[in-house]
Amino acid sequence: QVELVESGGDLVQAGGSLRLSCVGSGRTFGSIAVGWFRQAPGKEREFVAGINWNGGNSDLASSVFGRFMVSRDNDRNIVYLQMNSLRAEDTAVYYCAADRRAFRAVVLRTPSEYLYWGQGTQVTVSS
Repeated sequence: QVELVESGGDLVQAGGSLRLSCVGSGRTFGSIAVGWFRQAPGKEREFVAGINWNGGNSDLASSVFGRFMVSRDNDRNIVYLQMNSLRAEDTAVYYCAADRRAFRAVVLRTPSEYLYWGQGTQVTVSS
């Protein structure tokens, strides 16, 4: 069992930055890839970024490439999403999720591959 809690969402002006945190509980958190997804009103949940279990592999959606970075600190059970140069279209509820399989080398983009989800944190970017 893994529990995830996101934080760091806020209202920010376009061009600004935010850092989201995903704190995981459970002994297996350090062995599981974590993905960040977002969902805007009326839209499908979409993959944003992800990092594999040891931080050796990460992936970013093309819409955020060059602006967002994902990292993790397994000693503290935290995964971060650093978001820079924010745009109005980044406005959404952001969720972190834990892979259903441990020690996967790659990051998957399909929500169904993630078993545990946090409650989400709201990011609003004003233009």
